[in-house]
Amino acid sequence: MKKIILVALILLGGLSAKAQNLETFFTQADAFFKANVLNGSVAYDAIKKDTKSLDAVLKIAEGITVSKSDAANYQAFWINAYNLSVIKGLVDNYPTKSPLDDSGFFDKTLHHVAGKKVSLNDIENKLLRAEFKDPRFHFVLVCGAVGCPPLISKAYVPTTLEAQLQKQTQLALNGDYFIKVNAKNKSVAGSKILEWYKEDFTKNGKTEIEYINTIRTEKIPTDYKLTYFEYNWKINKQ
Repeated sequence: MKKIILVALILLGGLSAKAQNLETFFTQADAFFKANVLNGSVAYDAIKKDTKSLDAVLKIAEGITVSKSDAANYQAFWINAYNLSVIKGLVDNYPTKSPLDDSGFFDKTLHHVAGKKVSLNDIENKLLRAEFKDPRFHFVLVCGAVGCPPLISKAYVPTTLEAQLQKQTQLALNGDYFIKVNAKNKSVAGSKILEWYKEDFTKNGKTEIEYINTIRTEKIPTDYKLTYFEYNWKINKQ
């Protein structure tokens, strides 16, 4: 009986430690984003001069354990891990004008996260998109370029994740940086993200415009012609 109780206590202690580590990660990630992100732009110069806070939160991320069965914690963790790893990659190569200036930035450079060695593409495409099929990831995963949806100055956390995902999607599809509607020409120009990940926005027989209209307040006529404007790969620096 004592042995059973001891095992149970050890297991509970392990679970508690994991929960504390994850909470610490979210807290430190939130503090980092608040200190270094303003209006979607990142203070790369300041981070390059002092990488301690970035290194510290990424060190915590290395030892985190998350399960996709706990979707809110899992998604929030990997969204933050992606955004932090993008910043880490850019800082490592700073000064740089674009993430594309570093060959293999998205698909070859490996980051140590949650006991894995993963590329940015692995996080986006294998750990998030493939598992949850949610187009809203495209509005919160920030690739370090001006053409990306803006990085927010806080962490994504499980208790508010649904609201955060919805808010960033609404801002993108109701604003003018992700889509540009021209009523005169009966056309709409969209971000290349709509083209690159078309399968995410055209599920259940929907067109891209029909998907946009599920979120957008001012609906776009479905007979408008959709084109895509060039992606701005310039680094999103302050």
